[in-house]
Amino acid sequence: MRRFLIVGNQTLGSEQLRAAVRERLDDGPCRFHIVVPATPPREQFVWSEGEAVTVARHRLDDAVAWMDEEGASVTGTVGDASPALAVADAVERQIFDEIIVSTLPSGLSRWIHQDLPHRLARRTGLPVCHVVAVVHAEAGR
Repeated sequence: MRRFLIVGNQTLGSEQLRAAVRERLDDGPCRFHIVVPATPPREQFVWSEGEAVTVARHRLDDAVAWMDEEGASVTGTVGDASPALAVADAVERQIFDEIIVSTLPSGLSRWIHQDLPHRLARRTGLPVCHVVAVVHAEAGR
């Protein structure tokens, strides 16, 4: 059974990530583990770690719910604020066949600016699929 690690935050509900999950489900039995880094909200100057964890937990719960509706076997955790450290923690605890990194588009994404997909591939030795969410202006994002 193939095992996939998904790392995402704001984009966990995107149609692009849903399509990537469906594609893997269509290829046969698999399991997913979602890691949501408890990153500080970009739009706030002042925030607490507790607020970041609460937001991450809500996003994780929503993602687990839709993936469960798709028929996926899924677990998840809220991770370190650093997505690289959050992934490193998950990879130490479980074995994965691929990492799926879900980000905002270039220009909006801190993770792309940090070259996260390539850094994770180098650090873990695993294949990394980079899924870029489409952001709609009318959605207020």
